[in-house]
Amino acid sequence: MASSAKLDGVREAQTRKFSKKTKNQVDESELLTVPDGWKEPSFTKEDNPRGLLEESSFATLFPKYREAYLKECWPLVEKALGETHIKGSLDLIEGSMSVCTTKKTFDPYAIVRARDLIKLLARSVPFEQAVRILLDDMACDIIKIGTLVRNRERFVKRRQRLIGPKGSTLKALELLTNCYVMVQGNTVSAIGPYNGLKEVRKVVLDTMKNIHPIYNIKTLMIKQELSKDPELRVQSWERFLPKFRHKNLSKRKEPKKKSVKKEYTPFPPSQPDSKVDKELATGEFFLRESVKKRKKMEEIKAKQAEALSKKQQERNKAFIPPKEKPLTKKNAKAPSEGKLDIQAIKDKVKKAKTKKLGAPPVMPVQPTSSTTNKKKKNKTKNKG
Repeated sequence: MASSAKLDGVREAQTRKFSKKTKNQVDESELLTVPDGWKEPSFTKEDNPRGLLEESSFATLFPKYREAYLKECWPLVEKALGETHIKGSLDLIEGSMSVCTTKKTFDPYAIVRARDLIKLLARSVPFEQAVRILLDDMACDIIKIGTLVRNRERFVKRRQRLIGPKGSTLKALELLTNCYVMVQGNTVSAIGPYNGLKEVRKVVLDTMKNIHPIYNIKTLMIKQELSKDPELRVQSWERFLPKFRHKNLSKRKEPKKKSVKKEYTPFPPSQPDSKVDKELATGEFFLRESVKKRKKMEEIKAKQAEALSKKQQERNKAFIPPKEKPLTKKNAKAPSEGKLDIQAIKDKVKKAKTKKLGAPPVMPVQPTSSTTNKKKKNKTKNKG
């Protein structure tokens, strides 16, 4: 009885441990996934009732062409900053904007958002889009692209490729990432959620590295469709995403005649053999003068005989008759009488008669009474 009670106690302990493990596993998996529609609670005055200890301020310069627009929309900027108790000032003489905290400011991160707001306004972003940065779930990213490409013409082409024809590529990127993207000069300003900004930065940097933005847009479209399926949310998406490879189409043409460089040697080339050295090598140096002259004459006669034979061959070429082509007899087969189409020949003759070819036929003149009498008299004379 005691042994059975011990066994039951061990089993219960094991089941408890197993249940604890499963509970822990479930908790971890729940922590990894963010529930749909979840939103972080906003920061209120109750979270920081005493305010800030020190005053913080930020300032930024803006170009001259932006002065008129900022002067027009600055009351709206002050109103938007006033909701978070931040003071903004516009200095047109110096050409700068500045923001600073006040005693009523309770949100410590509000000054950072205000700094981003004046940065975006200086980068030619309209106020309607720039003011969205003051929201909690919004962020901004200013990507500097001016130093990524050395050649200016190439940089302009790639920047235009990012915008696309009539801004179509930029619009597609905005729809897929839920971000506002502004390409201006040497920077790209983007406002939107953090995930979208990450994708925008990747597309912009890849475009500057000569990767067409359409490839990244295609992958983003596929990812958007896959995220709708709850089963595929946990799985890897590598099998669905396209893999683009670089193709070096323009290969450098190699020259027909390649000049091979000789190996460098520090020593100068050896001197050519003199006439005496050559005679010593062949043994002619030790011969008599008469023998040398006889040998030279023989060489000259051999050369003359060779030249004469070549000339004679060229002269004889004119007397060689050309090769005649063999005559080939053509046996013209006469058409058989049985196969003649008589009706077709008749039709051709009729058609030929109807056609008016050449000059019009001369009409015969009708003989008059006087001419007929003369002809009769002539006939009678001839008879007589």
